[in-house]
Amino acid sequence: MTDALKRLSDEGVAIWLDDLSRKRLNSGNLAELVQHKHVVGVTTNPTIFQKAIGGGDSSYDGQLKDLAVRKVTTDEAVRMITTSDVRDAADVLRPVYDASNGRDGRVSIEVDPRLAHETAATVAEAKQLWWLVDRPNVFIKIPATKAGLPAIAEVIGKGISVNVTLIFSLERYKAVMDAYLTGLEAAKAKGLDLSQIESVASFFVSRVDTEIDKRLEKVGGEAKELRSKAALANARLAYQAYEEVFGSVDGKSAGSARWVALEAAGAKPQRPLWASTGVKDPALPDTLYVTELVAPGTVNTMPEATLDATDDHGVVTGGTIVPNYADAKAVMDAIAAAGVDYDDVVQVLEDEGVEKFEQSWNELLDTVTASLASFADEK
Repeated sequence: MTDALKRLSDEGVAIWLDDLSRKRLNSGNLAELVQHKHVVGVTTNPTIFQKAIGGGDSSYDGQLKDLAVRKVTTDEAVRMITTSDVRDAADVLRPVYDASNGRDGRVSIEVDPRLAHETAATVAEAKQLWWLVDRPNVFIKIPATKAGLPAIAEVIGKGISVNVTLIFSLERYKAVMDAYLTGLEAAKAKGLDLSQIESVASFFVSRVDTEIDKRLEKVGGEAKELRSKAALANARLAYQAYEEVFGSVDGKSAGSARWVALEAAGAKPQRPLWASTGVKDPALPDTLYVTELVAPGTVNTMPEATLDATDDHGVVTGGTIVPNYADAKAVMDAIAAAGVDYDDVVQVLEDEGVEKFEQSWNELLDTVTASLASFADEK
């Protein structure tokens, strides 16, 4: 065991767990991770809930039986179950939320992934989830699709804290930051307290390497030397973009003019959150997307295996993003020169991300439908 998790925290990286289940809650495991492994937040997504509820965890049976007796719809049952878990996790993390003045101690829950390309429906779902969970330390996750961008601005403008998910490209990330500022400006115009609005932007990491490495393999030759470099380079350039908007020097804002005005009114910066940080290529170090993405004001949400690996043998030597801006740009330029179409890569990844979450959601609906039917048949 190393002190890597503590060092990460000391470097300004908020450590979040990318997982949640009722078993984890009931066993006290989440509370232990908060107490002993510097975990200060939780992220969920449709795939995580499908694994939790569809994995045979009997701790959901009591609630499923009650829902079956009430003859609720499958969609309503899924929302009752998932929001219950998120609410309980938010209660576990409430002391962290209070101690950090609302910065951390957050639990994320995603809007129905089937609404990813519907702006108005996403806004309505976000409002419903915010009301249903009824905890100040919840984040409503909204995908950074083209339809999601105006939804993000509108939801932020209503004073609802948002975790923007499924960001792969630098251009889309800049649009996400713009949507956040637009939302804050709307909230300010309504007289809302900007200091109570938080947001993170989930920039996906490992999937970028997976897709680009496949393409580099096809190119062959010297291009293969660029494998496993794109994800870090892409994320580092995203942090550079973040600094251009929200950056500060010696405690004085050095970001965009829009941000300086909002910050003066009490607004908080939208932190970059490194998502998809579990290493998928076994040839790579299993802590790569943690130890190589260290910078203040960031969040790293990790599967438990990555959290444990970092705790066991991670080496955190200090900031690993800002000193590597030039190298990151050189890597992405070389990948483009090799013939890899970046715009196509990120669009494929976004499409796949939405599709995978929708598939997981449909599988979850099927699981709950079967469970409700089973309990309804019991005499």
